[in-house]
Amino acid sequence: MTIKPLIILPDPVLRQVSAPLERVDDAVKRLADDMLETMYDAPGIGLAAIQIGVPRRILVIDVAKEGEEKAPQVFINPEILGASEDRSTYEEGCLSIPDYYAEVERPAAITLRYLDRDGAERQMEADGLLATCLQHEIDHLNGVLFIDHISKLKREMVVRKFTKAAKLRGSKAI
Repeated sequence: MTIKPLIILPDPVLRQVSAPLERVDDAVKRLADDMLETMYDAPGIGLAAIQIGVPRRILVIDVAKEGEEKAPQVFINPEILGASEDRSTYEEGCLSIPDYYAEVERPAAITLRYLDRDGAERQMEADGLLATCLQHEIDHLNGVLFIDHISKLKREMVVRKFTKAAKLRGSKAI
């Protein structure tokens, strides 16, 4: 397993829509393993492939609490089939927008269809932190960032801050 460098805002790669995976093979499994290693190293609880520069519809999540055994999950070509009308608000952060957090409201529960690490089709109900994390990471696959769910003023301030930091580092800007 290899820790991959994270793509950081304002890199335009984060706005790409990820393409579905045609099959689950050894290369996809290695990608999932690398993503998990990268996520744990960061540390984070979720990571979409686009965040390491791979525009494919795969994400990894582990919402185990500190002190609990790791519970890594791999979701390939995830699709939200339904969402509850009930809403929940969590303070979200993002490995691609380091050290910035904001309250985001999303559906409290979702129904999801996806392929697992072995390529088997699965369907699940998710609520709480898992539902929030899945929605956050699926947004990434669609080129959407959690800051798109906050006020325009706050979003513009965050983008400006990260654009300025990227210029100081000599990176790409939006």
